[in-house]
Amino acid sequence: MATTPAPTAEQPMDDDARRLAELGYKQELRRKWSGFSNFAISFSIISILAGCFTTFGQAWNNGGPVAISWGWPLISLFILIIGFCMAELVSAYPTAGGIYWWAATMGRPVHGWFTGWLNLIGLVAVTASVDYGCATFLNLTLSALFDSWAGTLHQTFGLFVVILVLHGLINIFGHHIIDVLQNVSVWWHVAGAAVVVAILAFVPDDHQSFRFVFTERFNNSGFGGGDSGRLTFWFYVLPLGFLLTQYTITGFDACAHVSEETRGASQAAAKGLWQSIFYSAVGGWILLLAFLFAATDVDAINKAGGFSGAIFESALSPFFFKTVIIISTIGQFFCGMSCVTSMSRMAYAFSRDRAVPGWRLWSRVDRNGTPVNAIIGATFAGLVLTLPALYQSAGIPVAFYAVVSVAVIGLYLSFLIPIFLRLRLGNRFVPGPWTLGPKYKLLGWIAVVEIAIISVYFVLPIVPAGVPGNDGFTWSAVNYAPLAVGGVLLLVALWWYASARKWFTGPRRTVDLPAPRPAADGTAPAEPSADRHR
Repeated sequence: MATTPAPTAEQPMDDDARRLAELGYKQELRRKWSGFSNFAISFSIISILAGCFTTFGQAWNNGGPVAISWGWPLISLFILIIGFCMAELVSAYPTAGGIYWWAATMGRPVHGWFTGWLNLIGLVAVTASVDYGCATFLNLTLSALFDSWAGTLHQTFGLFVVILVLHGLINIFGHHIIDVLQNVSVWWHVAGAAVVVAILAFVPDDHQSFRFVFTERFNNSGFGGGDSGRLTFWFYVLPLGFLLTQYTITGFDACAHVSEETRGASQAAAKGLWQSIFYSAVGGWILLLAFLFAATDVDAINKAGGFSGAIFESALSPFFFKTVIIISTIGQFFCGMSCVTSMSRMAYAFSRDRAVPGWRLWSRVDRNGTPVNAIIGATFAGLVLTLPALYQSAGIPVAFYAVVSVAVIGLYLSFLIPIFLRLRLGNRFVPGPWTLGPKYKLLGWIAVVEIAIISVYFVLPIVPAGVPGNDGFTWSAVNYAPLAVGGVLLLVALWWYASARKWFTGPRRTVDLPAPRPAADGTAPAEPSADRHR
């Protein structure tokens, strides 16, 4: 993977503004983020203190320790390959529109239309799921600290609303420190994860064996049994457990969404994107192995539906139990704050190109360069998406995992479209300073196949009670991810064919575009198809 020297310290602002003008936009958002801040937002959104804690039960119930000890590094490798493909694209096209802008530019307006909506749905869902997970752990923390706090489902939802509102307010009024908070978040995640690992390594009296951690498998999903049980485990149950990894390591497209606010974006955003995946994968694996070695009371963990809190409660003293969940809760709060930043930038950019109803409202920025209306509208959408959690039945939190599935499917399908379009362009693609070179073909096809497979798995029922026609079927156990994603896509498709195809022309220039840059081999580049429609 070749890179070129970074811009000089004297010139990055001019270079960035000129490149943004080439892409068709004037500089409206304030460009004050450093390369580390760009890395920090994706690292914070990935948040091993969030996903590893909140979706641990999905892997524990669907495969057991092997779904974590082996599943995490395996799926992380595939995600890193996806990240490499996207890093090449953000280096060439560093815009806040990010994913959908790439699709519309390398393909046609219809590609940008569907990519944008998938990405926006995914970002709303990932914000909602992170904040709901944070509320769950805050509820647990308050229950541990105060005997009078009951820790009910409705209290969790109330805390979720409060956290969501706080994240919106921080993003609106903390514009001058939001990049600093992203940097603080990185060090909290690094130090916090290290402290949790140390506690789980040295405080418990007993630990599980290496054999348990790396070979033990079990199936608490309710699926399988009889002669077909083994096939069901390996080809249905275990892949469902991979949702832990696929969900935790997501949201790294934030590096693209804040690229218009990042100095030296063509280099910094590309590096920030793949590095956030790599370091999160390594740190998350160490953290999860610490969980598994400390999981000595298997019955208690199973009784809690695989909830990670049961590990800490059964293995640690009350003091250290509270310490671990407080560290995680604060990390999740930072993560949700970063999610709102990324989500609002995408909503702003998509509205800037008139794709969102009421686009004039959502594309406004205040005098501080903050898309206030986009922040408010997107956080409210996250609240609406999570309403089914109010009707969650006891046991496995199907509604939460459904929101998680919506996030994974929406985001990764939005990644698939531009990666496939880049493959289709071949040598006509004009790379930025960070490029995969000829490796793009192999890595691109691996990314496309992996995303297609996981998108099928994560719309499938999570528990037998969610399968229509089964004994004990209940709507509260249904994985509503296919209804949410499919329903929105159906509406978007109908809207496209009935109206939007007549007026949505892809990204709209707000400034005149200079002459295109020459291709790497010195020949004139093929004109992007989106240019013909602007």
